[in-house]
Amino acid sequence: MSVSELYTKYTKVWIPDPDEVWRSGEIIKDYKEGDKSLHLKFEDDTLYEYPVDLKTNQLPFLRNPDILVGENDLTALSYLHEPAVLHNLKVRFLESNHIYTYCGIVLVAINPYEQLPIYEQDVIYAYSGQNMGDMDPHIFAVAEEAYKQMARDEKNQSIIVSGESGAGKTVSAKYAMRFFASVGGSASETNIEEKVLASSPIMEAIGNAKTTRNDNSSRFGKYIQIGFDKRYHIIGANMRTYLLEKSRVVFQADDERNYHIFYQLCASASLPEFKDLALTCAEDFFYTTMGGDTTIDGVDDADDFEKTRHAFTLLGVKESHQMSIFKIIASILHLGNLEIQAERDGESCSISKQDEHLNNFCRLLGVEHSQMEHWLCHRKLVTTAETYIKPMSAQQVMNARNALAKHIYAQLFNWIVEHINKALHTTLKQHSFIGVLDIYGFETFEVNSFEQFCINYANEKLQQQFNSHVFKLEQEEYMKEQIPWTLIDFYDNQPCIDLIEAKLGILDLLDEECKVPKGTDQNWAQKLYDRHSSSQHFQKPRMSNTSFIVVHFADKVEYQSDGFLEKNRDTVYEEQINILKASKYQMVADLFQDEKDSVPATPTIKGAAPKISVRSARPAMKAANKEHKKTVGHQFRNSLHLLMETLNATTPHYVRCIKPNDEKLPFKFDPKRAVQQLRACGVLETIRISAAGYPSRWSYHDFFNRYRVLMKKREISKNDKKLICKTLLENLIKDPDKFQFGRTKIFFRAGQVAYLEKLRADKFRAATIMIQKTVRGWLQRVKYRRMRNAAITIQRYTRGHLARRLVDYLRKTRAAIIFQKQYRMLRILHAFQKIRNATITIQAFTRGMFVRKIYHKILLEHKAAIIQKHARAWLARKRFLHFKCAAVVIQCYFRRMKARKELKKLKIEARSAQHLKKLNIGMENKVVQLQRKIDDQNKEYRHLNEQLSALTSAYSTDVEKLKKELEQYRQNRGDSNQLVNLKKEIESLRLELEKSHSERKIIEDTYDKEKDLLRKRVSDLEEENALLKQEKEELNNRILCQSEDEFAQNTVKENLLTKKELEEERSRYQNLVKEYSRLEQRYDNLRDEMTIIKTPGHRRNPSNQSSLESDSNCPSVSTSEIGDTEDAIQQVEDVGLDKAAMDMTLFLKLQKRVRELEQERKKLQTQLEKKKSQVIETKNEMDSDRDTDLAYNSLKRQELESENKKLKNELNELRKTIVDRVTQNNSSSDVQDSYTLLLNQLKSANEELEVRKEEVLILRAQIIKAAQQKDTGKNMDSNINTYTSWPNSDKHVDAEDAIEAYHGVCQTNRLLEAQLQDQKREHEEEVETLKTQMETLREEMEKQQQAFFQTLQLPPEAQVEFGIQQEIARLTNENLDLKELLEKLEKNEKKLKKQLKIYMKKVQDFEATQATAQTERRRHELTRQVTVQRKEKDFQGMLEYYKEDEPLLIRNLITDLKPQTVSATVPCLPAYILYMCIRHADYINDDQKVHSLLTSTINGIKKVLKKHNDDFQMTSFWLANTCRLLHCLKQYSGDTGFMTQNTAKQNEHCLKNFDLTEYRQVLSDLSIQIYQQLFKIAEGMLQPMIVSAMLESESIQGLSGVKSMGYRNRSSSMVDGDNSYSLDAVIRQLNTFHSIMCDQGLDPEIIQQVFKQLFYMINAVTLNNLLLRKDVCSWSTGMQLRYNISQLEEWLRGKNLQQSGAAETVEPLIQAAQLLQLKKKTSEDAEAICSLCTSLSTQQIVKILNLYTPVNEFEERVTVAFIRNIQANLQERNDPPQLLLDYKYMFPVLFPFSPSSITMDSIHIPASLNLEFLNEV
Repeated sequence: MSVSELYTKYTKVWIPDPDEVWRSGEIIKDYKEGDKSLHLKFEDDTLYEYPVDLKTNQLPFLRNPDILVGENDLTALSYLHEPAVLHNLKVRFLESNHIYTYCGIVLVAINPYEQLPIYEQDVIYAYSGQNMGDMDPHIFAVAEEAYKQMARDEKNQSIIVSGESGAGKTVSAKYAMRFFASVGGSASETNIEEKVLASSPIMEAIGNAKTTRNDNSSRFGKYIQIGFDKRYHIIGANMRTYLLEKSRVVFQADDERNYHIFYQLCASASLPEFKDLALTCAEDFFYTTMGGDTTIDGVDDADDFEKTRHAFTLLGVKESHQMSIFKIIASILHLGNLEIQAERDGESCSISKQDEHLNNFCRLLGVEHSQMEHWLCHRKLVTTAETYIKPMSAQQVMNARNALAKHIYAQLFNWIVEHINKALHTTLKQHSFIGVLDIYGFETFEVNSFEQFCINYANEKLQQQFNSHVFKLEQEEYMKEQIPWTLIDFYDNQPCIDLIEAKLGILDLLDEECKVPKGTDQNWAQKLYDRHSSSQHFQKPRMSNTSFIVVHFADKVEYQSDGFLEKNRDTVYEEQINILKASKYQMVADLFQDEKDSVPATPTIKGAAPKISVRSARPAMKAANKEHKKTVGHQFRNSLHLLMETLNATTPHYVRCIKPNDEKLPFKFDPKRAVQQLRACGVLETIRISAAGYPSRWSYHDFFNRYRVLMKKREISKNDKKLICKTLLENLIKDPDKFQFGRTKIFFRAGQVAYLEKLRADKFRAATIMIQKTVRGWLQRVKYRRMRNAAITIQRYTRGHLARRLVDYLRKTRAAIIFQKQYRMLRILHAFQKIRNATITIQAFTRGMFVRKIYHKILLEHKAAIIQKHARAWLARKRFLHFKCAAVVIQCYFRRMKARKELKKLKIEARSAQHLKKLNIGMENKVVQLQRKIDDQNKEYRHLNEQLSALTSAYSTDVEKLKKELEQYRQNRGDSNQLVNLKKEIESLRLELEKSHSERKIIEDTYDKEKDLLRKRVSDLEEENALLKQEKEELNNRILCQSEDEFAQNTVKENLLTKKELEEERSRYQNLVKEYSRLEQRYDNLRDEMTIIKTPGHRRNPSNQSSLESDSNCPSVSTSEIGDTEDAIQQVEDVGLDKAAMDMTLFLKLQKRVRELEQERKKLQTQLEKKKSQVIETKNEMDSDRDTDLAYNSLKRQELESENKKLKNELNELRKTIVDRVTQNNSSSDVQDSYTLLLNQLKSANEELEVRKEEVLILRAQIIKAAQQKDTGKNMDSNINTYTSWPNSDKHVDAEDAIEAYHGVCQTNRLLEAQLQDQKREHEEEVETLKTQMETLREEMEKQQQAFFQTLQLPPEAQVEFGIQQEIARLTNENLDLKELLEKLEKNEKKLKKQLKIYMKKVQDFEATQATAQTERRRHELTRQVTVQRKEKDFQGMLEYYKEDEPLLIRNLITDLKPQTVSATVPCLPAYILYMCIRHADYINDDQKVHSLLTSTINGIKKVLKKHNDDFQMTSFWLANTCRLLHCLKQYSGDTGFMTQNTAKQNEHCLKNFDLTEYRQVLSDLSIQIYQQLFKIAEGMLQPMIVSAMLESESIQGLSGVKSMGYRNRSSSMVDGDNSYSLDAVIRQLNTFHSIMCDQGLDPEIIQQVFKQLFYMINAVTLNNLLLRKDVCSWSTGMQLRYNISQLEEWLRGKNLQQSGAAETVEPLIQAAQLLQLKKKTSEDAEAICSLCTSLSTQQIVKILNLYTPVNEFEERVTVAFIRNIQANLQERNDPPQLLLDYKYMFPVLFPFSPSSITMDSIHIPASLNLEFLNEV
């Protein structure tokens, strides 16, 4: 491609800028070769002409397309250069808040200076097991890569973390170790991973300090090796340290601090255990105040000190050693506060003996005060002849004091590191290790000294190793893809390394100058100038003779030679060391005792620190061996060589930490500082190496999908994608060197992908223009058509208006003519009708006159005919009545004559004996009836007599009165005046009567009127009342609805809370069950290991021990598990003390239970004896009373018959009277209800009487039969005269016998009469009670009416309140009554249950004893009947087996059973068989057998599941059977709550003797464990498919555009082969799970819970990957994801699982897919997103928006302002802080009771189970 093709209009380039380093500009004019300038426009619209040097023709760097900006991997950029790298990091850091970015094999980590929620445990789980390029860049991804390569390649790994101070190296190393501790947790109980993490606070306290660049800067380097065993669990660790900055102990620059431990100890000085240290605050000590401020914002030194002490304790450091450590640290602080007093001569000095700090220093270290005081101010000079003691000046003493302090601290540091390594050491064999190197990065300051030189020397070595490794990886990749390999030139820094470490290099010359007696830094610098001035990596500064410049790989660094020799020697006076060796404290002495031995050995071999401080030079008289001690530089070089050997023997992984700004501000990016560090850490070198080869790599499939828009149709039709891609590239890129075709990928030179993207964008732009052109033309055509249609419409309406006006005129003209015509016609018509009507009237009157005359004539004739008709009829009726009376008289005389003849005949017959016999038939009943009639007649007679006497008396008095009045009348008869007076009175009375009549009429009229008015008013009031009632009902309904709604809402909230608490409690319990199963598994593993260890002799455990061990897995059972306490003690002794200690609680429970059972047995025995005596007495009484019963029954029969008749009559009479009363008294609804209730009671009584009548008839028949049998027997034995027989016989009856019979009948009548009176009294009482009920009801009704009238008078609001209060009062009363009734019923139920169980046991025991005791007695038949009844209860459905066959049963039915064996039988057949065996053991009352069988069953199931812990079918099979066995134990337990759906046959199958409630709990726990194992297996099978199927596979073909994934696509952790899965594979797997569970009869509720859990896992894994992957956060992925979720929802509906709640669990994923598809521009879009994404947290929404990546350049990125708007809208949400979902979370499982409809006797056992030893009972 020529320059003119690249530098065209609209192309963006990078221009150097002094402030921003690089600035972006857009070309506004095409560039042609030879132009002197490039016309640009910056982003702020300013124009700029960039000058072009025509000689070099150096054009600015091209900018990558916007679609490539923000890539996870810098090598995925098409243009690889410094501005592209810097811009990509800036965009990711500032806009997306992504601190991690890949650069090939390097992870670039930018310090955010803010705590981010991306390091939680769920993030570790999300990255665990993932390939490195699959997820967003993260330190966990690098750690996982190292762990995976260690496990796969069995090669040691290293993670090299580097960067300058404050870049976050220590934090990154800490998180890497946390990942290894979580993923590779130790298999033993040593918790080595916790100890590895616990070493961090200790090392930070003693090795970290505050600097100007970092508040927690590591001032030493460390390499931690984490050891793993063959199963890749952490077994130990080892730490090496490098170059501790000892000078910080005695000197700190401004705004810096000493090591944290000093300040932590001062902050805790007030603690009582630290009083002996004599410490105060940090401001009081010289060594802690040189930097100024002694505190750090946001850091609590006292709290950190507690963490440090806790870490010491966790690592096994004793309290005494800890106190010794703190004493040594405190002594260093006191040493720094010594007051040195100079003498006048200036050559000597002294320290006061009363110096408090010297006393404390000597006391804390346990050394002599006088010697330490002397040798601090003097030194020993040894010559060949003699030894001199020379005083030192004040400056020399201060130097010596500082040297001593540094040496003590360095020795203490080494001792602590050594003890940490001892704590982390393991005796197990290490299989492999992962090393984490946390080392200083390249440093350059204004003044650079010996420390900076060593640091930069180490970085030169590491950079060389890094370059060679990158080069090696590139070479391997090209060879793997079979691409021609061309040597890539890369920067080799070996000459610089040789300058430092080669023979006569800088370090050699430094060591040589240190050996010279009077060597100086200036002499050493001069030697460097002389030796290395010709080297290209060494330069001499112009303005200095004591400095030198080394050209490092990152930058030139000028070093000041002052202090190099002193720091390299690290001199400490031997006399001071000897005093410390003689310390009375062992630990202080040990710190310095091994110095002699440490001289020849390198300190790093044993893992100790490599920079152990060395004592002063030896005296001449001890110089027998002339070997000088090794200098610091020599030691550092040796340790660095060992480190490089270790790193070269491992596979390295690189983490480069970048410091974004010097102000430590969160998310602020300084481009200048970032570029400096990128150059220094080797990131740009990696880019350069990648750019020199083929940095862009595409698979053929991805390239085809991305760039097929550039292909022609005939090319796409080919099947070979490789050939299509080759043809396309050869056509598009003419230079064949710009690309290479590998075996699986296409390799491109730098810039070629951008060129292809440009061609693709041009193609899309042309297509877009074509679409826009077509759409705009279509829009114009639509607009023209709309205007044309509008014009036509206007014309149409105008023409219509004119036409309508013409039509209106014509219509009105025609109407006027019609009006005229009609008017003229009407006028003529009216005149005609007048004439016509007059004519008709005259005719009508004339005709009427003639007709009336004819009518009068006919009427007279008709009246005469009627009079004749009535006269003739009267004559005929009179004649007929005369004839009828004569006939009746004749008939009466004739009938009287016939009756007299019949009477004579009957009198004759009555005297005969035969007639008497007939009459005596039924005499008994007739006598009773006659007696009753006589009594009734006597009563009536007396009553009539009384009435007659009363009437006669009244009659006589009336007669006397009449006689008196008659006499008076006779006397006054002749008096005429009196008659006149009477007439006048009569007239006056008549007038008054008429007057009263008229008044009455008036009153009646007024009454009628008032009555009508009242009726109207009543009707009006009734209407108003009805309206008020309606309003009241409406208000009541509203209030009720509101109260119900509020109550419902409150109840719903309470239910939700209780449900949530229940779910939490259930999940907590199930987690405990899970933990229990895990501990049980570990216990089994340990037991297996113990058996392996104790292999010398095989010992068989006794049987009782195994049973006790299995018992410890489940709670105690309520039945007597062990016969008595002696057996239990014997078992404990057999098991041993260890097991006895474990099961002592079980033993105590059993002992207590045995005592209770003994007491119950004694009580039952006494009750049984009482029952026996009662039964014997009742039997004797039955025998004696049997004869008397027969005689009594005959009399009883007669009583019952008469009683029935009387009752029937009385009931009928009572019914009539009540009906009359009710109809007369009241007709209200309440009375009618009570009356109907009374009638129902009477009907039921009547029915009861009918039943009793039938019973009497049956009883009569039985008595007659018995009497006949008895009479026949007596007649055969005796010759008694038959005259005394029953009156129904044919023989003659004597008079005496008849009288006796009559007296007997009278007695019976009296008895019957008494009973009848009692019965009558009872009925009267019943009637009275009913009357009282009616009265109470009437009173209640009146009260309600009064209340109703009162409420009518109240206002509407008061009416509602009053009504509600009354309703509440009524309901509360009813509720209280119901509660009392319910409590009574529950108490009765409990009592009856207890009595039933007791009587059942008593009856069974009694039957057993009776059957054994009475086998030889006379009631043999009766006992045989009892056994027959017992056999009727012993139904089928029980399986009997012998005790010794139990292991065979468990083996055939559980251990060796395969699900396929019973696939064609009843589901859950083993569970039914086990229950039938349990039921037989319960039937025979063998508690040991029940206990043993259930325990063996549970242990057998556990054993099978442990063996098949990855078999879904087997686990599902035993989950179904365990649940079914649990349901059977519930269904047949005898509890009424579980028996509601049982049939009568199933109720007979219930357990009789044992309550297995606690075993049900054990089975429930076992079911939970099996369920968890089932889900674990399903999770292991399904989880690898989820990400590929849900996010990566193209369910909708051609929808997603593919982007280059860069270098990380070839992650070394990815194995060859296609591991992609489609959604069909997931659905097939779900179908497999569903079919297996359904075929094995698992309960539908459990299946629903399994799929709810699986769908939650699918949701969590998919959403977590979406939140951690930038490449899938696009619109097309959202579309694919929504389609995939809809397919899963369709599958749920197809399997009828929509009620399981599985669809609700994927709601967050649905909302995430919708979020990817929604518009993300305006504030309305933000509000829509906030209202839609309710299931996503704020962090998740912001994270998805930050990750959102346009697939095409036409899409727009999400702006930072829009994300801030979203965050502002979501501020009020109280979301959890976690970003990711916990995909390991499990919903609490429920096992709802599901009774079986199968009866036990219908189950057939197939022969394939080999259970022939089971016998059906």
